[in-house]
Amino acid sequence: MDLFIDNQIEYPEKQSTLEVRPGKPYPLGASWDGNGVNFALFSENAHSVELCLFESQQAQNENVKIEIQEVTHHVWHVYVVGLGPGQLYGYRVHGPYEPQNGHRFNPSKLLIDPYAKALSGTIEWDDSLFAYEIGSEQQDLSFSTSDSAPYVPKSVVIDQQFDWGGDKLPKIPYHETIIYEAHVNGLTRLHPDIPEEIRGTYAGVAHPVTINYLKELGITAIEFLPVHHFVADRHLLEKGLTNYWGYNTLNFFAPDVRYSSSGTLGEQVTEFKNMVKALHEAGIEVILDVVYNHTAEGNHLGPTLSFKGIDNSSYYRLSPEDCRFYMDYTGTGNTLNARLPFVLGLIMDSLRYWVTEMHVDGFRFDLASSLARTLHETDTLSSFFNIVHQDPVISQVKLIAEPWDIHEDGYMVGKFPPGWAEWNDRFRDCVRDYWRGAESKLAEFAQRFTGSADLYQGGYRSPTASINLITAHDGFTLHDLVSYNEKHNEANGEDNRDGANDNHSWNCGVEGTTNDQGINDLRSRQKRNLLTTLFLSQGVPMLVAGDELGKTQQGNNNAYCHDDEISWIDWQGADRSLLDFTKRLIWFCKEHPTFRRRRWFQGLPVTGSEIEDIRWYLPEGDLIADEHWANDLAKSLGIYLNGKGIRCENEMGERITDDSFYLIFNAHDQPLDYILPAEKCGRGWHKVLDTSDGFIGEDPQVFSQGSSVCVQGRAVLVLMCHLE
Repeated sequence: MDLFIDNQIEYPEKQSTLEVRPGKPYPLGASWDGNGVNFALFSENAHSVELCLFESQQAQNENVKIEIQEVTHHVWHVYVVGLGPGQLYGYRVHGPYEPQNGHRFNPSKLLIDPYAKALSGTIEWDDSLFAYEIGSEQQDLSFSTSDSAPYVPKSVVIDQQFDWGGDKLPKIPYHETIIYEAHVNGLTRLHPDIPEEIRGTYAGVAHPVTINYLKELGITAIEFLPVHHFVADRHLLEKGLTNYWGYNTLNFFAPDVRYSSSGTLGEQVTEFKNMVKALHEAGIEVILDVVYNHTAEGNHLGPTLSFKGIDNSSYYRLSPEDCRFYMDYTGTGNTLNARLPFVLGLIMDSLRYWVTEMHVDGFRFDLASSLARTLHETDTLSSFFNIVHQDPVISQVKLIAEPWDIHEDGYMVGKFPPGWAEWNDRFRDCVRDYWRGAESKLAEFAQRFTGSADLYQGGYRSPTASINLITAHDGFTLHDLVSYNEKHNEANGEDNRDGANDNHSWNCGVEGTTNDQGINDLRSRQKRNLLTTLFLSQGVPMLVAGDELGKTQQGNNNAYCHDDEISWIDWQGADRSLLDFTKRLIWFCKEHPTFRRRRWFQGLPVTGSEIEDIRWYLPEGDLIADEHWANDLAKSLGIYLNGKGIRCENEMGERITDDSFYLIFNAHDQPLDYILPAEKCGRGWHKVLDTSDGFIGEDPQVFSQGSSVCVQGRAVLVLMCHLE
């Protein structure tokens, strides 16, 4: 029973009253001030809005329903005295149900507040979650009157107070950044040294065991797969699978409750903050993978959970031919309309909230090109980029783009504005091709090694605009990259071992697991080759969690639906030798600014001219001539890096110098003899890295300039000449 008594709402069961006041239109969401809660919801086309209060997540229906009377500039607002943190709520929004005109209002559907800071649970799939009658011949043109409230997670009023102490954003420069892409759950789910009750949670990441591991490895930034509250797709759950990665956002402010070990009524917010605080104390930044391009409500046949029922035409990009259907640049059924002011405001408010209230250090934007779309093409001068650029908070954190969407014209690698970094898939494919022996040009390899100036230099950006990666969450792990030629995704319910190798992988002669020691040795060397190329190239390296441990997904290159051992890191089965190599490689890279330059090499990096900071050599000791760049396949090359040619200053204004290095990359099967550069090296060349045997150190053996050195087949050899 809903009782309306003037400006008071009476709880029938508790026999107590709540005083209702007009409230304010700002800020959006639910804001507790110590005396009560202000609720504010944007809906331009609604006829009326009801605030629904619940006593528990399990409650079948709201125990109080308040019709909101005040509307200011399309924002519906009300203040309820006496409510506080932990209060559960949702909305019912009335208006026209006219899908052909873009409107999908249905008050039978309880709706999640887009600005809710926490959600009390997860979706329980039921036909009532759809605004239309499932099975109707009219599909979404029909109308459902079944109540969805029992199956929808409730929005939660939270207390935003938190003792951050002296916490500050570390603000680690890009050129000193080592990114570690990880999943909150998968990172600690199987870790034997972390208490079982917090494995797979924010608290598990904050545990000293996890943080000490990251510090010892040399990580400076952990990039989490989506932690915004997301939906596990119905069709996946029906198959016994789930949406593990989380690229199906339901709310852009709430940290997902599934990663909370402490509670569901706002405790998840505090647990997330404690995790960030602990990581910051260790000098590690937190970057969030965010999905602002679409929501979990799918296409015209998807559920009505939040935005669709609040104001469908004000949030989504609808087809200009028929507003019943959605423009889909994401492959998920819908696209948020980032061209509209309130949607832009939602995105910016969310980003600003995660920086100011949750203290995160940056964002990686999923399918970022879709955020810059006009009607038919992407626009690098779009409102989204402009508003980010001028925002005094968001513009000062790390902004990383996945620079494409599903449409061909959405490929924007190298086209993002200054201030942005980008995932560089050309680096990924080139390096994979080089080490698997595919036909590729020397010029391509040289461009990728030196920071991809062909992509970024023309846009007044630095080499750190390139986020270099060999693997990512999407695709083969490092181990599988050298162990499989084909996809093995049968566990996904797919049968797609079609022989096509679009992964740029090479199984070293046998598909999958083998007892052949020669092949296993080659695979280990190939992993070291790929990691070495990643960390010694200019740009910002990104390592995927578990690659340093030899993690395998048994050839599954798309484990998005596996919240199980396929995706989790197997700590007890780790390849300790590979871990030790990776750890020493990262610290070697961090100790030498030669591999962490802020500026481009001077002159054209792929010419044979004698320049001070970099030179390119053939095995015979000759400089690589211009004709070699265009014609020669990238099988081997020597690179001289002059430690005196960095041309940068440190924070104290002191010139940065380093030892000089000679790197030899040999992708041939057989050993090659290389003549060392004739450049002066007073104390001679010392071997410091050799991927053929996993060596990282300093060999006492000295090689003089102009002498010959042998580099093994499929290996990288690094020689160092100490700075005099």
